[in-house]
Amino acid sequence: MNWSESTWQKTQPIYNSILKLPFIKSLADGTLTADKFEFYIQQDALYLEHFARVLALIGAKSKEIDHGLAFVRFAEQALVVEREIHESYFKFFNVKQRGEMQPVCHSYVHYLKSVIGFESIEMATAATLPCFWIYMQVGQHLLKHTKLENNPYKKWIESYASEDFEKTVQKAIDICDVLASKTTEDTRKSMTEAFLMAAHFECEFWSAAQNNIVWKTY
Repeated sequence: MNWSESTWQKTQPIYNSILKLPFIKSLADGTLTADKFEFYIQQDALYLEHFARVLALIGAKSKEIDHGLAFVRFAEQALVVEREIHESYFKFFNVKQRGEMQPVCHSYVHYLKSVIGFESIEMATAATLPCFWIYMQVGQHLLKHTKLENNPYKKWIESYASEDFEKTVQKAIDICDVLASKTTEDTRKSMTEAFLMAAHFECEFWSAAQNNIVWKTY
């Protein structure tokens, strides 16, 4: 069993919890209220700006040229998603601004930045993988188990369930597996820990939108 297969098995409790989130269930059937999706899409737009920078830094630090080029392309794709999907929903919901980065988004972004800044390239690469892999799995699950007719979130679901996105995700998985196969057992363990931490953040990101988790006012 390679690194990705073993790590995904360990992620199942988190992934199953994500599928049970009220946010995901109501997104699937189209009943998610506009205010909750607005919160999510604003935070996600802010997140992707920083996620793209982390991906670009991984590309710059990668020793393998093809890995580096792949992550530079991933960074570009993240920004394309931000512009195409998010801007379309900003117009749809008449959202005028992205607002302030809230606690979960802030913590997630700074976790990824700390990993790329202070940890190994292997660990940093693994930390970015859940954002790809979990979104693809959720998108494909929703496409398979829900009816998209008249669902206002159809475009979001189809984007992450698409064959093009799946190819991107598989490339990221393959790179992680190559890195894991060439490193030490301790580093592989750190890669798995980073992946699981980021997976937790993915779950909390959607929960924050459902529960309107914002900074306290004093």
